[in-house]
Amino acid sequence: MVQVTKRDGRKEPFVPEKIVVSMVKTGAPADYARKTAQDIAKDAVDSITTREIRKRSLAALREKNPDWERNWLVYDGAVKKRTG
Repeated sequence: MVQVTKRDGRKEPFVPEKIVVSMVKTGAPADYARKTAQDIAKDAVDSITTREIRKRSLAALREKNPDWERNWLVYDGAVKKRTG
């Protein structure tokens, strides 16, 4: 099973559904979110970082609808207190 390296260094199993949930919250349709999560999962290697998953997810959102990417970034800034 592929492990994800979190920002704080902890490791946890890769769960594609987390990508789906995050993308749907941006306004992306569930089928697009599932396809993107599957694409990321296919290429995921052990110890993929949350930063890489986020980068790939944002790129997919930007490509399809820049508003979805903006929604993700607003959520990160407001709720998770993240920038960049």
